[in-house]
Amino acid sequence: MSYVEVPGENVPIRMWADPTSVEDVAMQQLRNVATLPWIRGLAVMPDVHYGKGATVGSVIAMQGAVCPAAVGVDIGCGMSAVKTSLTANDLPGDLSRLRGKIEQAIPVGRGMHDDAVDPGGLDGFPAARFDAFWDRFEGIAEAVKFRQERAVRQMGTLGAGNHFWELCIDTSDSVWIMLHSGSRNIGKELADHHIGQAHQLPHNQGLVDRDLAVFIADTPQMAAYRNDLFWAQEYAKYNRAIMMSLSQDVIRREFRKANVTFGEVISCHHNYVSEERYDGMDLLVTRKGAIRAGSGDFGIIPGSMGTGSYIVKGLGNEKAFNSASHGAGRRMSRNAAKRRFTTRDLEDQTRGVECRKDSGVVDEIPSAYKPIEQVIEQQRDLVEVVAKLKQVICVKG
Repeated sequence: MSYVEVPGENVPIRMWADPTSVEDVAMQQLRNVATLPWIRGLAVMPDVHYGKGATVGSVIAMQGAVCPAAVGVDIGCGMSAVKTSLTANDLPGDLSRLRGKIEQAIPVGRGMHDDAVDPGGLDGFPAARFDAFWDRFEGIAEAVKFRQERAVRQMGTLGAGNHFWELCIDTSDSVWIMLHSGSRNIGKELADHHIGQAHQLPHNQGLVDRDLAVFIADTPQMAAYRNDLFWAQEYAKYNRAIMMSLSQDVIRREFRKANVTFGEVISCHHNYVSEERYDGMDLLVTRKGAIRAGSGDFGIIPGSMGTGSYIVKGLGNEKAFNSASHGAGRRMSRNAAKRRFTTRDLEDQTRGVECRKDSGVVDEIPSAYKPIEQVIEQQRDLVEVVAKLKQVICVKG
């Protein structure tokens, strides 16, 4: 489909979704965003749904301002995927051992490594740049510096919620590794700190929604936020890179006889800010639950833990600010899913997938998400499909 334009106070709301299918609270969030004085464009992805602070599946382009709540509290959250030389025939019938090895190598939930991961021992990891990245920790907000040890030990860990690690098979029977995670607790604490700072600024007192408080260019508060934002986005990138390297080590050991090789890793943020230029204007583009889909950009659009995912290539649609959806998108809240579904339902909907099937992950049941095929179809003018994947292992915290 092409987009539908819904009137907004300062900019039209371009929607790659049927407005009648979007919950009222999410539509109101979008209308509120369109009232911001600094906004220059708003694009809405097909996985759109209500989110804390700002709508998930929204792309907000502003001039001289940025809204920290519109980035989200998991700064830099995103996806990584890599194709392996393995095929479906190389996999054992029982995948529980392999799942267990991954869970041993990569802490999940609130877990962390006993000691910091040494990137020097990881194949192809940019250790020198990693050291320079940690040197910049001294420059981030004083309010979170006491979390340094935790941040160091959480580097290379999965987290909980909708974060996951998967082993997938594509339609050509090739095996892929795919994972979803962000900047862990340090990113959340930085986000919470700056959202609190923004709420106190005088220019935000008259906004229709307190959660849309912004920082303005050329102010100390904006400079501090940008510094911490870009650091946290880099943390998320390295976090996924370390997990991918640890995953590859496990796969090499478990399939030693196969001499496994790996393709180029695809990685993309979907909660972040980027400096981009449109219509002759330098803009700050915030993607919350959206990936960059510039012409030729590779991206990853996952479904749920029992369906499938897509590797895509961007078509460079500037009406959407070169963006696409970040996943299937929830169609019901976590609490609603827990009330409606049972572990038996979860077992039925994840049959054939080696994964947790207990009450702790019922809120991640496939039926709590929109159909991924429909979401892909709604953005045919934003991306083209490169590969379709189906998971056989799913690790969740």
